[in-house]
Amino acid sequence: MKVAIDAMGGDFAPKEIVAGAVEGAREYGCEVILVGDEAKILPELKQCPDWQQLPISIYHTCQVIEMHEHPSAAVRKKKDASVVVATRLVKEGKCDAVISAGSTGAAVAAALFGLGRIKGIERPTIATPIPNISGTTVLLDSGANIDSKPKHLVQS
Repeated sequence: MKVAIDAMGGDFAPKEIVAGAVEGAREYGCEVILVGDEAKILPELKQCPDWQQLPISIYHTCQVIEMHEHPSAAVRKKKDASVVVATRLVKEGKCDAVISAGSTGAAVAAALFGLGRIKGIERPTIATPIPNISGTTVLLDSGANIDSKPKHLVQS
């Protein structure tokens, strides 16, 4: 599996994002493309002596969507933003999945604009697995919409 990771999204990016990507590549052997500012990503990668033996590469972008920006407006305006480009890599078939710890709204907007909707699904739903005694419970709509209706949750 090849995963595009928004290396610039999140409170402690790119440091913690890169550390997690390296750990994931080591443990699971998945190919990782870190999407973002190469000048900021590379020094963090160099903190991991074996990173060049891992299936990790960098796809340079020069824009970031900040948490205070309006998600859909920022996605439309910033075509070279790390989350937008990471999503585009999935659309183009160059990656199988995209991960972002940045703005949830921007990630959802990038996915909707870049990948489109699944037939029969009117609104996106964030599904969060929660461990319990007998396995896992899935919590639907943990932040994607402020006005979800039951029919939207049933569609998911």
